[in-house]
Amino acid sequence: MKNAFRIAANRISIWTGTASTFLGAILIVLIWAATGPLFHYSDTWQLVINTSTTIVTFLMVFLIQNTQNRDGKAVQLKLDELIRATKGARNTYVGLEDLLDSDIEEIEKEFKLLVQNPKTVEALDKLHKKIEQEKTRRIGLREAASHMLHITQTVEPPVKIHHDK
Repeated sequence: MKNAFRIAANRISIWTGTASTFLGAILIVLIWAATGPLFHYSDTWQLVINTSTTIVTFLMVFLIQNTQNRDGKAVQLKLDELIRATKGARNTYVGLEDLLDSDIEEIEKEFKLLVQNPKTVEALDKLHKKIEQEKTRRIGLREAASHMLHITQTVEPPVKIHHDK
């Protein structure tokens, strides 16, 4: 059921977003307006367009919300992957969309302050470089230790000769 709705919502949103569908909607409104004199601009004539547009709008809200939710989630996942894969990026920002609004506002204030103060940006850049250098140094030490461990494990111990007396 969910998959069928997802597919239908996606196809309908694509179809309704085309120029030909928009022109079709304009044509319907023009036909309705042109028939006004024929129906003497009656309450029923007005009710037809009001009811039709209300129903279409009501249904489209759900379709648009569904496609926007999916697209938004996909974009968030892609951004999270870029943050995770980008060297020097603060991976604490992965999943920000799940934070409280007040927390997001605090982070937004932090970024605004960074933009206003170039010295802060320079200081953070230096800090990021130092962190990256330390990370590189530690990785090098780990690799060297791993290499030494491998060497010590592959060298055979000296053979002990037992002398019987």
